[in-house]
Order: sequence, then C-alpha cells, then structure tokens
Amino acid sequence: MPNNDKKHRVFISAAEPSADAHCAGLISDMKEMRPGIEFVGVGGPKMAQAGCELLENTTGKAAMIYKAFSQVARFYKIIKRISRYLKSNNVDLVIVCDSPSFNFHVAKAAKKAGIKTLFFVAPQLWAWGGWRIRKLRKRCDKLCCLLPFEQDWFGKRGMDAVFVGNPLLDKLEIAVTRHEQYVDFESKKARFALMPGSRAAEIESLWQPMQQIALCLKEKNPAATFVAVAVDAGREGILRAAQIPGFECQYSVDSVNKTALSVDFSIVASGSATLEVAAAGCPMVIMYQSSRILWHLFGWVIKTKYLSLVNILAGRKLVPEFMPHFTSIEPIVASIEQLLKDNDKLAKLSGELTRMTEPLAEKKASREVAKIALEMLR
Repeated sequence: MPNNDKKHRVFISAAEPSADAHCAGLISDMKEMRPGIEFVGVGGPKMAQAGCELLENTTGKAAMIYKAFSQVARFYKIIKRISRYLKSNNVDLVIVCDSPSFNFHVAKAAKKAGIKTLFFVAPQLWAWGGWRIRKLRKRCDKLCCLLPFEQDWFGKRGMDAVFVGNPLLDKLEIAVTRHEQYVDFESKKARFALMPGSRAAEIESLWQPMQQIALCLKEKNPAATFVAVAVDAGREGILRAAQIPGFECQYSVDSVNKTALSVDFSIVASGSATLEVAAAGCPMVIMYQSSRILWHLFGWVIKTKYLSLVNILAGRKLVPEFMPHFTSIEPIVASIEQLLKDNDKLAKLSGELTRMTEPLAEKKASREVAKIALEMLR
C-alpha cells in the first residue's frame, strides 16, 4: 500500500515550451490524485503556474539551451546546479520530459544520486541514434511512449516501456466529420495557416520561405487569407519583426489545433504540431530546413523511410513532406496547388488524418503518466 502520509518531493525537468506544457498537465493530475506532493525542477511558466518551484527557467530562450553554442556555458551551469540539488535534497523521483540531449544529463545526475527516474516522452532512438539504448537503460527506470509502436520497440531492447497516449491530444476532440467541409470547398477563398515552429532555428529557416509560399498562393487565389501561429507572445514578436514586404496575415498565439480547425490548409514545421493539425482533420504540407552539408555527411544515421511524424505513423506518404531540406519553394507551392484543385482528395486526406490520430487519443497521456509516477513513489 502506498504511504500517502509521507511528504514526497518530485523533481521535473523540461527544456522547451511543449515539455513545459506537458509537465504542467502532469503536475496538475498528480496533485489531484495525491495532494501534498512537492514539485521542484527546471522548466517554464506553465509548470510554475501548476505549482512547481523552478530552479531555472529553461524555456524562456528563443533557442533551446542545448542547441545554441552561445548557451553551452549556461547548459553546463544548469546541469551542475541540478546535480548539486539532487545530491543535497531528499528527492523521491525525477521525471525528465523530452529533450534527450539535455535530459540524458539530468537522468545521469539522478542515477548518481540514487534516485528513480521516469522518462516522459521516449527519445526517438528507433529513428536514429539506436546505439544510445545502452545509455538509456542505465539512466531510465520507466519509459513513457507517446507512439503505439514504441512500447514494443523499446520492450524488445530491455526497457520497461509503456504506451501512454499523446499529451497533445489529451484535451482535443478528433474532428471526425471535418472531411465533410471539403465537399463545397472553393480554393480561391482558401484560408491558410502558417506554422513555422517555436524554436529559433525553425523560425529563422522557415518563416521567410513560408511567407514567400503564401505570396505565391495569394497571387493565384486573391481572396485567400493567412494566419500565422506563434507559441507565445515572444515568438509572435519575432514573426512580426521578420514579416516580409507585401505579405499580410493575422497572428494566433498558442493555438495550433484551434487554428487548424478554423482554416482549410496548413503549412507546418515538422514536429509534434503536425499531430494537432492532423487531429483537426486539416490537410497540410510539412517543411523542415536542415543543413544540406550536415545531412549529406550524417543523414545515413536516419533509419526511417519517412521523416515527418504524420507519415511515420501512417507508414506511407500521407502528406507531402519537404525534408530534411528544400532548395526551392516552387515544388512546395506546386504540391499545395495540386491538392487545392481536388476536393475529393482533400476530403479523403482530412478523413485519413483524423483516423490516424484516433488511437493516440484513446488514452489520456497526462493521467496515465501521473498513475505511473505515483506508483513509483510507493
């Protein structure tokens, strides 16, 4: 039987805005299920609002702290501070969320301090870096998987892994009838969403070409309208400052799914946002712009046939993906225009997207992870 009278302390680590949101939901569910747990960690404003004492705000920078060379010193300073805290305070459980390049170090510090560690969001070792499984086994006591096939993949490699659903879909309804809206769709009046991502590198590489794509679409569809999605007010300011001459759009903050429900087509940066767009039944193209030189040097380590999450889950090229880099916007514009011409294809794609996301929404991830965490506090 769990000792509900003991005052437990849980340390949580998040290094980017999406993880901050995931962990905030987890904290709220754990508090509801077992009041009195003390939460401390590194993360962002949503975790703080949920009741977590923050040692550091790791999500406030436009670039993730472990991606920017200018932040290397800060990265090591934070890791050392976390290590000292775990050694000198009574912590019953460490939960690390996503960002393996950062959180592998946090998990290592937890293990050195003799603290059980829960990984919330399994690192995508099945896509690349499979050799890191040995490191993960050493640093992880329980692994929470957001994709159905991951439980089996990690289980076969000696991990205590469980599929928990996807927290992005916890509070979203799958728009199963959305496909019906495309029966009378008029491409000339199309509403588009531009979603260049939340990270500085994504915005820097994708925002300008997305606007150029929009201008090309506007030229052929004069009544078309555009809305750009920013993860927070800070990112909105970055987008506004980099708006190119002649381009006009509205801005929507922290509302990927809501925006995808209100438009006809989305142009999305590769990542978890594509699932929110898929849940809305919104047809899309997916973009990413990495270094061509680095890709040619190291791209061979990628083991998946497709690179975008939507196509990986579908097991086929369900939506056009322009990854890992693109040399011109012309093929992207052409693929969008081709889809816009065919209402039947748009309707079919909308239905396929919602059916693909339904299994991910059957479980409420935040609740499932909270149950696992509380079990580990026994």
